[in-house]
Amino acid sequence: MRALGFCLALAAPACAEPVIPTFIDETATAGLSTVYAGEWEYMVGGGVATFDCSGDGLPEVFLSGGAGPSALYLNRSPVGGALAFEKTDAVTIDAVLGAYPVDIDSDGVMDLVVLRQGENQLLRGLGDCQFDLANAAWGFDGGDAWSSAFAAIWEKGQTWPTLAIGNYIDRKEEAFPWGSCTDNWLHRPEGERFGAPIPLTPSFCALSMLFTDWDRSGKPSLRVSNDREYYKGGQEQLWRLDPGQPPARLGEKEGWKRLRIWGMGIASADVTLDGYPDYFLTSMADNKLQVLKDPSTGLPDYADIAFKSGVTAHRPYTGGDLNPSTAWHAQFADVNNDGLADLFVAKGNVAQMPDFAQNDPNNLLLGAGDGSFVEAGDKAGIASMGIARGAQVVDLNLDGALDLVVQNRWSGPEVWRQATVLGGWVQVRLAQSGANRDAVGAVVELRRGEKIERHEILSGGGHLSGSIGWLHFGLGQAETVDLRVIWPDGSEGDWMTLPARSFHILRPGQVAEVWQPR
Repeated sequence: MRALGFCLALAAPACAEPVIPTFIDETATAGLSTVYAGEWEYMVGGGVATFDCSGDGLPEVFLSGGAGPSALYLNRSPVGGALAFEKTDAVTIDAVLGAYPVDIDSDGVMDLVVLRQGENQLLRGLGDCQFDLANAAWGFDGGDAWSSAFAAIWEKGQTWPTLAIGNYIDRKEEAFPWGSCTDNWLHRPEGERFGAPIPLTPSFCALSMLFTDWDRSGKPSLRVSNDREYYKGGQEQLWRLDPGQPPARLGEKEGWKRLRIWGMGIASADVTLDGYPDYFLTSMADNKLQVLKDPSTGLPDYADIAFKSGVTAHRPYTGGDLNPSTAWHAQFADVNNDGLADLFVAKGNVAQMPDFAQNDPNNLLLGAGDGSFVEAGDKAGIASMGIARGAQVVDLNLDGALDLVVQNRWSGPEVWRQATVLGGWVQVRLAQSGANRDAVGAVVELRRGEKIERHEILSGGGHLSGSIGWLHFGLGQAETVDLRVIWPDGSEGDWMTLPARSFHILRPGQVAEVWQPR
């Protein structure tokens, strides 16, 4: 785990007592209004997607509408100023649970994967935040399921991505909504279109998926977090993908230990700084922080350090409700710019489950530098009692301070702007020519003193909420950071020194390109 000496090397202002950021609730004025509506068919979902489709560097916001129409909002925020969004009619699809931006055809224009009750849709970006339906043109079978999880990766030798889609309860079962889970799907490309979906059998009602290079083998595996169907043998899953081979589910003989939780979201970060990704898994009353026990064995054998780290987040920390919490979207980010990973968790009752908290505030767990986390949601001003689902922690006005968008069930979204930029920061975007323009699967390494901090660039995870855009790193009091990129093909970029409070576009084999907001 991190030692306090690591904190001091960063010159962080108060490492053992994290500096608490201050957020301003701008829900009433920002212009985001789409409500995640619907009854039991929409008890899961409510995703938020952020990506730049206007070309100005500011992230647009897509909000899932459930039984009502979804909406895309153009970002009109002045740099460093109050948040402002303009609703468009570009993506008004109904029955949407969540969405993930991915440049599928690598034309430099962002596409959008939309997960629905019914046929999923691949929306091809046309530029200027316009889209058209590309299912037929791209050979994509959108199915007719209750889709509730997503991840994407470019497998070796492929110019198009492999898409994993997780499905929930079988809508056609007589016992619906308490019937069986349906198969998840793996959509592998065949040239520049997709082949028939490959079922990932068995499937146990997936609510989050992530392609991740858990063992640093250079071959990402698919991690799946599952909900509820445990009386039929359900558990968390890890699938190995070898190019050209059928997916293979890892079991106990491969070192994968059976884990049964009400899995709802996955967040990944190298919290322990051992060079391997760690995983926070949201659930009902029992969240996990999993770390690889012994990387030298090559086995996916994990230990849970959530209690030790103070991130169980199993009950509300304010509001007076003592019942267990229900956690959904989770995301690691350096919210207070001190150079340490923090953790946001969206919370909310499924509906009116009496055995679980009705007043269930979102968590903002700040890294303390000694391996532990400190709850600061109420002090930071984001302890909403809304029935939260999806979210994004993202710099919406490009001032170097991360902001927050949360989609709530029935009551509509909330948005908070961080009021003060605490500490230094740097933001980068990865760009490569040819396939996989945004370098999904790359690793960004930061050298801080004697430690190397690794960040996987992923598409997927969270709870039905995806983002592509600026990668934000807090620097504490440091005025520079040493950084390099390990590109998806395994090539290692040179170490470069970047100044604090700056934006850079990074390309393979080139010097960093300075970028200025507007």
